[in-house]
Amino acid sequence: MTAEPLLPTDTPAPELSGLARIWADLVASGWHEAILRYASHGLLLAVLALALWARQVNLGFVDLLAEKASLDNTVALAPVTTPLPPSGGDDLAALPPSEATAAAADGSQVSRLADVHTLIPTRGRSEVIVYTVQSGDTLFGIAERYGLKPETVLWGNYFTLKDDPHSLVPGQALNILPVDGTYHFVTEGNTLQKVADFYLVAPQVILDWTGNNLDPNEPTLAPNTYLVVPGGQRELQSWVVPTITRNQVTTAATSFGQCPGGYSGAVGSGFFIWPGANHFLSGYDFTAIHRGLDIKARLGDPLYAVDNGVVVYAGPNSRGYGNLVVIDHGAGWQSVYAHLSQWNVECGQSVYQTNVIGLAGSTGNSSGPHLHFELRFNGSHVNPWTVLP
Repeated sequence: MTAEPLLPTDTPAPELSGLARIWADLVASGWHEAILRYASHGLLLAVLALALWARQVNLGFVDLLAEKASLDNTVALAPVTTPLPPSGGDDLAALPPSEATAAAADGSQVSRLADVHTLIPTRGRSEVIVYTVQSGDTLFGIAERYGLKPETVLWGNYFTLKDDPHSLVPGQALNILPVDGTYHFVTEGNTLQKVADFYLVAPQVILDWTGNNLDPNEPTLAPNTYLVVPGGQRELQSWVVPTITRNQVTTAATSFGQCPGGYSGAVGSGFFIWPGANHFLSGYDFTAIHRGLDIKARLGDPLYAVDNGVVVYAGPNSRGYGNLVVIDHGAGWQSVYAHLSQWNVECGQSVYQTNVIGLAGSTGNSSGPHLHFELRFNGSHVNPWTVLP
């Protein structure tokens, strides 16, 4: 007996789908074994990656649970107490800086405080470094290069610069502090309290600065050494000629090269003109450490009286100005003209606005020809930008 076929011989073969047709073609070409092998490898890698991810998630969750359990145990076990102030000689450590200063003034021992609010910067150094001035350097440029205030550069180099920014010359070796503040040269009899009071800081600030290498238990200052005083400040030592009016008479004790005084003469109008043809700077602007304008001028350019007045200084000056002319305009006003190559007036002479009082130069502490110009009112410096036209 012959079995019936499953499909009649005259029935057409079923139509294959797109994917089935592609697979049939690959099988017919002999690629199916390679495809199966690569597919199995890929599946294995996917399973491994999933297992690693699941393990990391599980570990993070376990760590979080452990941390929470540890915190709960700590809170549960720690007794609630009220902090007690240190006793005996450690009382000073509990005081704020202002009270610590007062206590130290009474002879109490200064101890090093563990305070997260410290003045020590994070710039990476606690020692003072030495910088050699290069041609073209300025006080303000050097300060900016090291992230310091210009005053800090002056205060760190008093014996070199004498608080005068014009004293900067190539080849000088300057102390560069690691932090804004002052640099104190210790002399016989100095104490931590005296130094702190002078620079308006708490003694603890000086003691905590590691570069000072002070013993926290016995902070004795050794003469002829230096201390960094973070945040310290002081008055700039005046390198200027004191203001002496026309009617004052100078003596050997009060004179800084001024005219003898006791004059009368021309009085100003109170309105000022520019002292030279140029109305822009070639050097320092008016700042707290430079009380005038460095106005651009060529060697020999004429300089003019900015208002009517009487000459109260005419001649060389040994305090940085070089050849100097000062005019008293009356009513408290005076004008100052420095670094002249020559002066064309004399003591007690009345001058009038636009009169030539001298020629521009580079005498005294000057890096090149220009006019250092100041205005003073009742002895105080006035920013010339506020009154010049």
